[in-house]
Amino acid sequence: MNEPAHPVVRESSTRAFTGRVFGVDVDRVRLPHGRTVTLDVVRHPASVVLIPVESHRRVVLVRQYRYAVDRWLWELPAGSVDPGESPEAAASRECAEEIGRTPGFVERLGALYPSPGFCDELMIFFRLTRLTVVDPNDPGIHLDEDEHLEVRTFTFDEVGILIETGEIQDMKTVVGMGLAERGRGSDRAPSGP
Repeated sequence: MNEPAHPVVRESSTRAFTGRVFGVDVDRVRLPHGRTVTLDVVRHPASVVLIPVESHRRVVLVRQYRYAVDRWLWELPAGSVDPGESPEAAASRECAEEIGRTPGFVERLGALYPSPGFCDELMIFFRLTRLTVVDPNDPGIHLDEDEHLEVRTFTFDEVGILIETGEIQDMKTVVGMGLAERGRGSDRAPSGP
């Protein structure tokens, strides 16, 4: 790949917003061609997207209400990587928290930026297998306060139909299922945290 001859130079950065999940920076940058512009950047920690496979070609999805789009959506479980946590540990933790199962095997399939035009989040995709049910009373297991999840197992073919008919509209789920179908995904994005 050809890199720009002159790197981008950040001249200033101001934190415009700090929320529970992400922050927004307003950066003044000089671009490779010499122009100086102001860019808004969403700063979001890396996240993990889980493809929990219960048995051959059966995957666990969650259905949850997404306020931003005012819809209930079927999705692959996902969550942010906590500070100091490895992506693999985050995948195992999120699996227990969101679907009540602990994986015996965690396989990284790839990492992608979902919206690099304005957000630095790196989504890391994992296939999780050898799932065992966790004790729901385990004090280490908790849902985020905004989560109310319905958990259901589908065959890969059923998920494919839901994608084709537009009933699944979550992009990370479409991409994750594509990576799982191909067996091993591309991992061209930086390894991140």
